[in-house]
Amino acid sequence: MRRLSDLFLAPGAASLQRCLACGATWPELDASATCRDCGGLLDVVHAMPAAQGAALLARFGARCCTHPGSEASGVWRFAELVMPGASAHVTHPEGNTPLLSRRMVQDYAGVAALRLKHEGHNPTGSFKDRGMTAAMTQAVRAGATAVACASTGNTSASLASYAAHAGLPALVLVPRGQVAMGKLTQSLAYGATTLLVDGDFDDCLRLVREAATELGVYLVNSLNPWRIEGQKTIALEALQQLGWDAPDWIALPAGNLGNTAALGKALREARALGLIARLPRILAVQAAGAAPFAAAFAEGFATHPVVHAETVATAIKIGAPASWDRAIRAIRETDGIVTAVSDDEILDAKAVIDASGVGCEPASAASVAGVRKLRALGTIAADARVVAILTGHVLKDPEIIVRYPEGGAATSRLANRPMEIAATLGDVERALKARAR
Repeated sequence: MRRLSDLFLAPGAASLQRCLACGATWPELDASATCRDCGGLLDVVHAMPAAQGAALLARFGARCCTHPGSEASGVWRFAELVMPGASAHVTHPEGNTPLLSRRMVQDYAGVAALRLKHEGHNPTGSFKDRGMTAAMTQAVRAGATAVACASTGNTSASLASYAAHAGLPALVLVPRGQVAMGKLTQSLAYGATTLLVDGDFDDCLRLVREAATELGVYLVNSLNPWRIEGQKTIALEALQQLGWDAPDWIALPAGNLGNTAALGKALREARALGLIARLPRILAVQAAGAAPFAAAFAEGFATHPVVHAETVATAIKIGAPASWDRAIRAIRETDGIVTAVSDDEILDAKAVIDASGVGCEPASAASVAGVRKLRALGTIAADARVVAILTGHVLKDPEIIVRYPEGGAATSRLANRPMEIAATLGDVERALKARAR
């Protein structure tokens, strides 16, 4: 276990940003998303909380939404580990998402104690709101005049909403023809200047990074270290919901790898502070058509491949993940595993999650598909305690539900096809009988 002094600054110190590549440090309010010296990824380091262990847990619990006068945000309830220097927050609020148990999904995955942490219950329908409340709060603190991101849809929707809340102009770049309508309409509705780029996500990210450097806009992609701080609370809140009794595994979809990095950092800090007795293992699940991180894991991270991403799970359709080094650290420190699942496996898992009454966007279902795969391989035990993260709401990509029976999984017994009938009671009766079979 890492020492507290390796993870935190002296009590009372201001937070700082430290480059993971060259070790350079930058002030808490520096507005660069990456290291000014070498361009490396930054890691936020906070002061050691005055309270630790049971005392810190009591402080978090006293702020929980179930208590009168409590902190309504499931992010800022953990302020000591997110942004202790902030006196005001740009918050909807967000977080406080449910931890669900559904027998149908448990049976499908083969894991009786599987729980679903549904981040689709956030204000704009995805986990991005957790990171965005922190990034937008930092943008205001740092004096930003405009904010920007590249996105496959969910980040742009969240950015547009939180920027409107903060009163900041927002610029979003999305790959033309590759963003689900449910996400694109959110960006437009919340007032962001939305650019449809003739290219993929990686082209959008390159362009927005250039804009951040040359045009002075504040970049809030998951490159931004404060996004990681907000997204840590997915794990912290799940642990709180489990009474701080850590599960055996936490499974999550892996695209740009921000969540993989964030969960690793959260677990590392929680263990060091005495909030949990052991580290869960992280299972990062990529779509097979967008799986450079899984390929690198299979080779012990000796390579850093870049791929042309192709998958129906648009939220993780990323060929050159930005949080690569951070995510490697998370996998190594939790004895984690990275795997890939096919689009058919993702869509089948989604159909089961949807039919259980929970529902999620396609990328979310990768976590359950990954758990099912590792259970079949014997890597995850049938009696393991597993939390699978669902990252987005079912209405983020409604078109896929209609297209599912027509695609590669057309013969799947899981597809729920609409039935055309004549306007007669007899046809209604026949439809009911057919559905019952």
